[in-house]
Amino acid sequence: MNIGHVALIMDGNGRWAKARNLPRIEGHRNGVKKVNEIIDAAIDHKLKAVTFYTFSMENWQRPSAEVSALMGILNSYIKSEMKRLHNMNIVFRSLGDIERLPDKTRKLVTDFQELTKNNSGLILSSALSYGGRAEIVAAVKHMIGKGMGIDEVNEESLAENLYTAGIPDPDLIIRTSGEMRLSNFLLWQSAYSEFYFTDTLWPDFDKEEFGKAIEEFKNRDRRYGALPGKH
Repeated sequence: MNIGHVALIMDGNGRWAKARNLPRIEGHRNGVKKVNEIIDAAIDHKLKAVTFYTFSMENWQRPSAEVSALMGILNSYIKSEMKRLHNMNIVFRSLGDIERLPDKTRKLVTDFQELTKNNSGLILSSALSYGGRAEIVAAVKHMIGKGMGIDEVNEESLAENLYTAGIPDPDLIIRTSGEMRLSNFLLWQSAYSEFYFTDTLWPDFDKEEFGKAIEEFKNRDRRYGALPGKH
């Protein structure tokens, strides 16, 4: 079975740090090191898109010191990797309400998008200040603002107004750390996604387990509500 888009819920950074008697932020620092490994693996598997759940709307409720540290890690990553990823022909997309991001972070994100917008390789999306329900509400408001009539509102037109417009829905969603829920991630887009849950904490997740998840996906039968062999 072909696979084009994998989305990842990167969970377990805090627990990884706690198990080693380290500050929570060290878990996040080690977690970000895995991103490039998974990007490389996605290219090796000839994926069209890979999406990382980087920072949720709910994450704004965390202590301000942790939020600031997370933004600092994100800033450092973009500054150090932006040109390299651009040279790899990667297209960067941010998904979410980036107006809530600190000015410095928002500028780096928009600069990254602008730099890579004409590339034609892997679509690398980062869900930042993102919530699935908020995304759907924002799409509906955008459609109303454009003056769309009721007869113009359908699944296709709504999808075209989501943050993910132009990106195929995820075939597979991977969540690390043993939790088995979406946590408000890609609610519309995941309607027919397959799921892979692993007890591995995100800083320990690697390209081998990523490949294992993809192989498991390929052995599944996606019927989309139809009978076997009829889809």
